[in-house]
Amino acid sequence: MSMVGLNLLAKLNRIICFEKHVDPQIPFGGINVLFFGDYLQYRPVYDAPLHTDFSLPSKKRSGKLPNEKEIQQRVARSLILQINCVVKLTQQMRTEDPQYLQLLERLRRGQCNYDDYELLLTQVIGQPSVGSLNDSPWNKAPILVFRNEVQTQLNNKADTCKGKPIEDPALIRKLLELSDSKTEHLPGLLPLVPGMPVILTQNIAIELGLINGMNGIFRQLVYEEDSVSTEVLSETFPNNTKYIHRPLYALVEISRSNIECSLEQLQPNPVPIPLIEQTFRINIIDVIPKDKKLKSNQKAILSIKRSALPLVPAHSITTHKSQGQTLNKVVIDLKLPNENDDIAAIYVPLSRVKRLADLVILRHFDYKVLLIKPSKSQLAEIEN
Repeated sequence: MSMVGLNLLAKLNRIICFEKHVDPQIPFGGINVLFFGDYLQYRPVYDAPLHTDFSLPSKKRSGKLPNEKEIQQRVARSLILQINCVVKLTQQMRTEDPQYLQLLERLRRGQCNYDDYELLLTQVIGQPSVGSLNDSPWNKAPILVFRNEVQTQLNNKADTCKGKPIEDPALIRKLLELSDSKTEHLPGLLPLVPGMPVILTQNIAIELGLINGMNGIFRQLVYEEDSVSTEVLSETFPNNTKYIHRPLYALVEISRSNIECSLEQLQPNPVPIPLIEQTFRINIIDVIPKDKKLKSNQKAILSIKRSALPLVPAHSITTHKSQGQTLNKVVIDLKLPNENDDIAAIYVPLSRVKRLADLVILRHFDYKVLLIKPSKSQLAEIEN
C-alpha cells in the first residue's frame, strides 16, 4: 500500500472500469481488490499516499479550486474509504530479537525511551561491540543512505577492480556522471567486479522473480571483444580499469529467482541479464561552447537513448530501495537529511534486520529522531 499513491489508484480504477465496460461509479468495475502493506513505510514517489486526509487544512489548497490531478486524488481517497473489511496482522515475521522488536514497536508510535536510545548507541561504529567496517561481516554489508547521489559515490568508491553516437568529450563526461535518478536508473558508468553484490533496477521477468529490487551476485560480463578500452573516462576508478563500451549481457547469481538451471563451470543459479533501453532528457546548456549561441526559440534540451544493463552495485543502496527487504547485515545512518521528519526515514532502515546485532550505525545521532511520530492521517488510518 505504501508504494501505491492516489493518482496511481485512480488510474487503475479507470482502466478496470473501462475494460469491464461498467459504470465508472462502480469501484474497480465491481471486482474484489485486496490491499496489503504498512502505512508507516516510505510514501510513493511523486504521488500522494493513500492515507491523505483532504479534510485537514493545507496551505497549498487554501482558497484554490482543485485541479484535475487533485480531483482524481479525491476520487481515489473515496475508494479507500469504502474498504469494508480490514485484517490487522500482529505477528512480526522478520524480527527475531524480542528486545529489539519491542524497540521497533515503540518506534512506530514515536514513543521510544532513553533506554532504547542507549541500546542503539551500542551499535555505533567505535563502540566495543562493533568492529571495523573493513572486517567481516561488515565489509560485505550494504550501506543504507538517503540520497541517490551518495549511493552512487559510495558504490563507485567500493569497486576496485547510443541514435547518433555522441562524440563531444564534454557532453560524454556529463552524461556518464549523471546520477542514476536522472537517467531512468541506467547508470552511465557501471562498475563491475566478479563476486560483487548488485541489485536489479527494472522488472525483467516478473513470473521468474526477476523484479526491480532483487539482489544478486555479479559473476561474469559477456561483451563484444573489440569494445574494450583502457582510456580513462572517469577519475573515480583506478588507472588500470577496463571500460566495456558494448556489453551483451551479464551473468548474475540470483538465489531467490524461480529459474532452475545449472550451467557447467558456473555458480548455481546464474541468470543472464540482458540490456534494456531507456530514453531521458537533459539540459546541456552548461556544455555548449560560449561562442555558439542558441536561437531565441531554441532550448538546450537533448533527448538521450541509452542501452545498458539494468543493474547497480549494492555496496550501498538507498533506504527507499531497501524497503520490503530483509538484510542479513546492514550499515545504517540515523543522522537525517535536513527538514526530514518522516517516520519512515528512521523506521525503514532500523527494521531491515532480524536482530539488533545484525546492524551497525555509522555515527552518533540525536535522541529526538527516535521520537518522530506518525502523521495525523497515518495514525487515523492505523487506528481505524
